[in-house]
Amino acid sequence: MKALFDNVSNQCSKMVTQSYSTSFSSAVKMLAPSIRQDIYNIYGFVRLADEIVDTFHDYNKEELFSRFENELKNALQEKISLNPVLNSFQHTVEKHQIPEELIDAFMKSMKADLSKKVYKTKEEYEDYIYGSADVVGLMCLKVFVKGDHELYESLKKSAMRLGSAFQKVNFLRDLKADFEDLERTYFPNTDLRNLDENAKREIIQEIEDDFEAGFEGIKKLPIEAKFGVYTAYIYYKKLLSKLKKTPSTEIKNTRIRVPDYQKISLLANCYVKYRLNLL
Repeated sequence: MKALFDNVSNQCSKMVTQSYSTSFSSAVKMLAPSIRQDIYNIYGFVRLADEIVDTFHDYNKEELFSRFENELKNALQEKISLNPVLNSFQHTVEKHQIPEELIDAFMKSMKADLSKKVYKTKEEYEDYIYGSADVVGLMCLKVFVKGDHELYESLKKSAMRLGSAFQKVNFLRDLKADFEDLERTYFPNTDLRNLDENAKREIIQEIEDDFEAGFEGIKKLPIEAKFGVYTAYIYYKKLLSKLKKTPSTEIKNTRIRVPDYQKISLLANCYVKYRLNLL
């Protein structure tokens, strides 16, 4: 029975989310049940693609990615896939009419990670972030607005800026792994071997500008989505704050994280502000 397989597929995407990101899965739990599963399905999809290009070093990544790309194409066309994560994702795409160009842009950025190591120009950098982060924010926004095209259009820019902010924080946090393990340099015109405070300050200012624009959109989100997205926003803001206080030399040599006890405190504070309608 297809319904049983669909349920198993949904559970797989939920398990992928919870296994790979405790922080993101905590934020998803703050979303209304009516939209929660679709966000799990989107995350499961983007996580599989990301894992192929970032971690499967002992395998032929190009071959794996090409196979995944073909399976994705078939899943979207046939409305079914024997890959449970792709099966759940295609269901969300169909349900919320997620534009195919968003999916194509994401796959383009992921595919670039197979070979491209250095982003020398601002245009290259922005194009990569659009595909790897902005469009993921737009996919989620499609779920949040539940078919309200006018609301979607009004919140597009804010969703993209928030996606950019999250991605750039990840870049800064994962500087050591990206540069030393994967030999990637995303920030243009930045010498990561000699990252100084001025360069770090410019990057952080750029992220703070994105956060400010993204927050304007959070305030206008439907009630079902607002608390969950605000929780993710506050977590990443806290992570950025820790990065801001960390010397540039240390950022290159360690991975900054938010301890679990601080995450609990952040969640409690978010809930209070949300309930008091202080957003």
